[in-house]
Amino acid sequence: MQGKKNAIAIAGIHTGIGKTIVSAVVAEAMGAHYWKPVQAGIEEQDSTLLRQLLTNGIHRVHDEAVVLSHPMSPHAAAVIEGVEIDFTKFNWPQTDNTLIVETAGGLLSPIAAAATMADFITHYQLPAILVSQNYLGSINHTLLTIEVLKARGIKLLGIVMNAAENPASESFIEAYGNAPIIARIPHFDTLDNPSIAACAADIKNSLLQHLSYGNY
Repeated sequence: MQGKKNAIAIAGIHTGIGKTIVSAVVAEAMGAHYWKPVQAGIEEQDSTLLRQLLTNGIHRVHDEAVVLSHPMSPHAAAVIEGVEIDFTKFNWPQTDNTLIVETAGGLLSPIAAAATMADFITHYQLPAILVSQNYLGSINHTLLTIEVLKARGIKLLGIVMNAAENPASESFIEAYGNAPIIARIPHFDTLDNPSIAACAADIKNSLLQHLSYGNY
């Protein structure tokens, strides 16, 4: 499958790791558009939040390819709702801008009955930014995810650490995983456009330098 030009996947070491907030900050820093291909659960849709968080978000956030009502793993929700998810047939957003593509769950979380988020990323030959977080066991989870990325031939652009810092853990991950930490996102006491914009401004130069903007 031919790769998608100027698209970057946001992958996570597990669910609830902060991919949506990281997607918002990275998209704001890069002036990028945002797309979450599969949304499971309609009460708190990530695309709705991103339209609020991004500057001019209503024009930068694209509709999902699949929306499922049940807030659970997409493959399970799809069975309940009688929906077949074939990610090879997704209609991609039409944009000349960089497109931040947020996956659901962890890298090996299901996207369909017999496919994972890693399969989706591999099929479209997307480079990936990996979202991690410091907690007991996160070194193992992060390095395992890096191993899967390498085994799949997925280009890892770098790691974004979400919330509290842990220099000892982070230095081990960088050295052993041979993967740079390209940004750190703080905990937001107030989550709104000004706070996202301020964080994006703080990390922009470092982020773009690591990504070799335009050459990923």
